[in-house]
Amino acid sequence: MWKIWLLFDPRRALVALFVFLMVLALLIHFILLSSDRYNWIDQAPGAASGNAEMTLPSATVRPS
Repeated sequence: MWKIWLLFDPRRALVALFVFLMVLALLIHFILLSSDRYNWIDQAPGAASGNAEMTLPSATVRPS
């Protein structure tokens, strides 16, 4: 493994890796923001699909 680092400068390789991962992360986020289902900015709170409010059944009081 150490022979690989003789071919590449570690600083340049790590900076290139960081830049690549940052561009990939931004690309994924922008793809998600462009879809209707996964756009978390334009949706109103509680309006996300599949987030139906759950209601508990009303408790009945039994006479003792």
